[in-house]
Amino acid sequence: MHDMEGNKLMDVIVVGAGLAAAKLLHETGLDVLVLEARDRVGGRTLTEHNSNVGYVDLGGAFVGPTQNRVLRLADEFGIKTHLTNEDEDIVYYSQGKSERYRSDSYPACGFLELLDMNNFLRLIDKMGEEAQHAKEWDQMTMQQFFDKHVWTNFGRGFAKGLVNINATSEPCEVSVLWFLWYIKCCGGQKRIFSTTNGGQERKFVGGSQQISQRIAEKLGKDRVLLGHPVGHINQTVEGVTVSDIDGQKFRVTEPCV
Repeated sequence: MHDMEGNKLMDVIVVGAGLAAAKLLHETGLDVLVLEARDRVGGRTLTEHNSNVGYVDLGGAFVGPTQNRVLRLADEFGIKTHLTNEDEDIVYYSQGKSERYRSDSYPACGFLELLDMNNFLRLIDKMGEEAQHAKEWDQMTMQQFFDKHVWTNFGRGFAKGLVNINATSEPCEVSVLWFLWYIKCCGGQKRIFSTTNGGQERKFVGGSQQISQRIAEKLGKDRVLLGHPVGHINQTVEGVTVSDIDGQKFRVTEPCV
C-alpha cells in the first residue's frame, strides 16, 4: 500500500483531473486524493510562458456569460479577465491561402456557400430542441451528418472546423447526439461564435491553466499526485483499493472516476 500518513484510509480518491470536484469535497472536510496521469494539471487548458510574449493559451482559453462556475473559481483566486480584442482582423487560412476578415463577418465566399453554412448552423440548433431521434443520432457520426446535409466544400470545411475546435476530435469520432447536446449546453451556435455576450467574450489575465494550478496548490502537493495513471480499481467487502500502473496502491472509501 502507498505510505500516506501511515497508510491512511482516504475518504475519496479522484481518478483523473477532477480538481473542481476534489476542491468541493475537501472544503466539506473530507480527506481527498487526486491521482493525475499527466505530469501537470489543467487537462485541455495549457498556458505556455515566454519572455518575449509573456504567455499564450494553447488549449481552452475563452470564457463568457453563463459560464458561471469557472468565473466564480477565477474570482475566488483573484484571477482577472480581459475583453477579447475585436479591433484587429481575423486571419482565415485554408489550403495554403490566407484571408483577412472582420469578426462580424465571414471569409469571402459565394452565395451558395453562405447559404450552405447558414443552413447547417440553423439545422443543428433546431435538431438540438428534439429528443425523439436520440437513438438514431447516437448511431450517426458528425461526418455522416455532413455527407448528408452539407453541400459545398466550403461548408464542409467550416463544419469540420466547428467540430475540431469544440470537440477537439475529428467528425468521424463524434456522434451527432453528443454534438447536439454540446451545442445545446453552450446556449446554441450563436453564443458559441459570438464575442460580445458570447463564448468568446473574455480571456483570463495570465492564462486559463492557472485556475487548475491554483486549485492544486490549495489542495496541496500531497493531495494531488502527478504521473499516477490508474490501472485498476478493486472493490471487496473490505473496501476499495485503487492501483496505478506502477503498482502503487491507495485505500479509499469511495473512488470518483
